[in-house]
Amino acid sequence: MTQKTKAKIMDDKKMERTFSRIAMEILERNRETGKLALIGIQTKGAFVARRIQALIKELENVEVPLGILDITLFRDDLHMQEDRPMVRETEIDFSVEGKDIVLIDDVIFTGRTIRAAMDSIFELGRPGSIQLAVFIDRGHRELPICPDFKGKYLPTSRRERVNVMLQEIEGKDQVLIMEP
Repeated sequence: MTQKTKAKIMDDKKMERTFSRIAMEILERNRETGKLALIGIQTKGAFVARRIQALIKELENVEVPLGILDITLFRDDLHMQEDRPMVRETEIDFSVEGKDIVLIDDVIFTGRTIRAAMDSIFELGRPGSIQLAVFIDRGHRELPICPDFKGKYLPTSRRERVNVMLQEIEGKDQVLIMEP
C-alpha cells in the first residue's frame, strides 16, 4: 500500500529544539545521573536515544549508559505475523538493577510496543524505575501507558501514519503525517 504525505509537522530546526527540551526534562526529573540509564527501542528509538544521550553529555558533561532493545520476541502479535519476524540485536551492557531507566521510542500509538519493551527489561532485572520518553505521541492508546516525556502530542486518525525521519537513516530530519 502506497502512502502519500498529508502534512509536514516538523523540520530539522523544530526537531533539534524538541530533542533538547526532552533531554532537559529528563535531567530535571533525574538529578542523580549516576542511577540514570537510557534504553532505545529498535530501530528509530535507538537513534532518538543516542541523540538524547549526546545532548545530556553536552549539558551535564556526564556519559549516561545507553542500551538498545529489540522487543520482537515480546510482541503480543507475534503469532499473527505471516512472515518470520526480523529480530534485531539487543545491546545492554549494564545492569538494569536499581537503575532509573528512560525507555525511548520515536512514536507511541497503542502502547503495545512499550508493554513489550517493559517485559523485555524485566527479563534483565528489576530497575528502580522505568520512565518513558517518546518523540511523538499519537494517542489511540489500547493500554494504560502514558509517556513521562514527549516531544509533541499529535492526534491522528487510526489510518494515518506518523513518520519520524532521522538524518542517520533517511538523510534528513523531519516529521510527516502519511495517509494511504
